[in-house]
Amino acid sequence: MDDTQGVDVAVVGDGVLGLSVAVEVARRAPTSRVALIGPPGREGAATPAAGAMLNCFAEVTQYTGRHPAARAKFALARAALDRWPAWLEQLAEEAGPPVGEAAAASHLPGTVVLLGDGPGSIAAENFAAMCRTVHEYGEPHDLVDPGDIPGLLPAPRARPFRALYLHREGCVDARALLDALEAAARRYGVRVVPAAVRRVLATSGAVRGVRLADGSTVEADAVVLAAGSASGELAAGVLPPGAVPPLLHGAGSALLTRRTRPGGTPYVVRTPNRGASCGVHVVPLPTTGRYYLGATNFITCHRPDGPAVGSAETLIRTVREEIDRTVATSRLTGWVWGRRPIALDCFPLIGPCSVKGLVFATGTYRDGFHGSPVIARQVADHLFGAAAPPGTDRAWFTPERAPIETMTVEESLTESAAHATATAYEHGLDLPFFLDDDLVTGFVRDRARRLHEKLDHPVALAPEILLLAFVLAAPATGHPHPADWLADYLRAARTYHSRSR
Repeated sequence: MDDTQGVDVAVVGDGVLGLSVAVEVARRAPTSRVALIGPPGREGAATPAAGAMLNCFAEVTQYTGRHPAARAKFALARAALDRWPAWLEQLAEEAGPPVGEAAAASHLPGTVVLLGDGPGSIAAENFAAMCRTVHEYGEPHDLVDPGDIPGLLPAPRARPFRALYLHREGCVDARALLDALEAAARRYGVRVVPAAVRRVLATSGAVRGVRLADGSTVEADAVVLAAGSASGELAAGVLPPGAVPPLLHGAGSALLTRRTRPGGTPYVVRTPNRGASCGVHVVPLPTTGRYYLGATNFITCHRPDGPAVGSAETLIRTVREEIDRTVATSRLTGWVWGRRPIALDCFPLIGPCSVKGLVFATGTYRDGFHGSPVIARQVADHLFGAAAPPGTDRAWFTPERAPIETMTVEESLTESAAHATATAYEHGLDLPFFLDDDLVTGFVRDRARRLHEKLDHPVALAPEILLLAFVLAAPATGHPHPADWLADYLRAARTYHSRSR
């Protein structure tokens, strides 16, 4: 049955970004009609599976300062780090007890980043970049003795030799925050529509609403796409091919555990981001007494339907070896899995596009939860025509863009080969004395070069995207080969953006 009343803003997606946008819009304009649309189960969504680390400096890598787009992304993360305490305080008041109080109580400040011998050169370079960056920005921190970190019990061969404590970073329980956001949205009168969106409706270059899975429609003056990786599929129905970088799927799984012996870390303990992956981490959940162990990262061009057994095995082994060997005695209380939305160029899609009334809030990769208070504010600014704060550079994240390239193709090949070697050693590679790293680097460079030779217009991709989604990817049944998929997109993007100049 069609909705004849309609709304002012329809937010598609009921994860942390969609809920944050709905609350921010309703907060600014209490008389506005806001609808939040998403399936209630959130199956495969990123937020319920998130460790919800509030990490900015802990996510710094050797690439953070090399390109203006990367610096703009870091600036967004810094703004979110500053915003979180006030955001939680306001949300607790708006949600009311008990859920608002539970979300505020789940905030645990403090993050320790460990560096040991095992993770290889990529992790060491990223740790060094992290240390330089905290000094550059005057971020409160301490270099601590790993032996003084409570609950740190790695395997003897994996003991860390450096550790950086970040005072302002930490975590929030993702599940508690979702409950608080939902309560705040209801108090503001946000209309919750528990359904999947199948299509964005547009006429004469302007949105007019969305069509739901049951065939009914919700009419809207503006539509915000905050549905994670599904946002790309919805946008494809109203934007020409190649207009927006496609969204890949970053499958990640994690464990929820309960300790059976005394101890455990009182704050987030993690490693730096490393070869083609995120860092491994242990996140305490103080309001539940559980621990979150995460996380895996498996990037695909086509939507996966669950976690890979091999990546789960690696997660358990790595947490046990590098952070806490006694985790083997913990009780497994839950298993979470979700798909992170990753733009092909690894930069978020935030803001309006050429279809009037269509606004993006997706493509955030691992930064969606942490960045949600600031991204919600940016989306609301677009909807209400408010100016960006002084010094804010949002142009890099405009959804309608050609892929951002932060390095040359040759640099991408070299970096990808280095990431592959680091990953191989992390997974136990042990070469005989008469062989060297060329066995891995040569193989990856050769496959990556052959991939680029198939492209009419080669593109320099981030190492983890090139490796996981294309070079080492196994073709999915019923889908185009990743190389053909990439070639088709790049051809369409070149055609579209050359015309729009």
